[in-house]
Amino acid sequence: MAPRVPAIDPAEVEFTAIRAQGAGGQNVNKVSSAAHLRFDVAASSLPDEVKLRLLALADQRLNSGGVIVIKAQTHRSLPRNQADALARLQALVDDAATPDALRRATRPTRASRQRRLQGKAHRGAIKAGRQRPAD
Repeated sequence: MAPRVPAIDPAEVEFTAIRAQGAGGQNVNKVSSAAHLRFDVAASSLPDEVKLRLLALADQRLNSGGVIVIKAQTHRSLPRNQADALARLQALVDDAATPDALRRATRPTRASRQRRLQGKAHRGAIKAGRQRPAD
């Protein structure tokens, strides 16, 4: 059974409406339709192990204060951009909720070592054939 993924509580998310960048003409210059989402990981109601994995992420959306900042501006309306930002935050939490699989060190088989050495010898023979013949 897969572990239960915690859902984001919308009350813990802070949205700010900002002006979108890029082309769009008069609409983009007059309407604040882009959404800035701010989510404080430490103050959230997420389980502690999910919080630790989120704070350990090497992600540019996570600032030094432990706040995730997501900017959504793909849609023309603010509610759709807010929904997009919330979905992206939920995807980030989903990734952090599933622990990484443990890697067990294994040794290469004898046949794979032989294939590797044969490949190296073959490559060396090809390169040796490119040299100028000795007198």
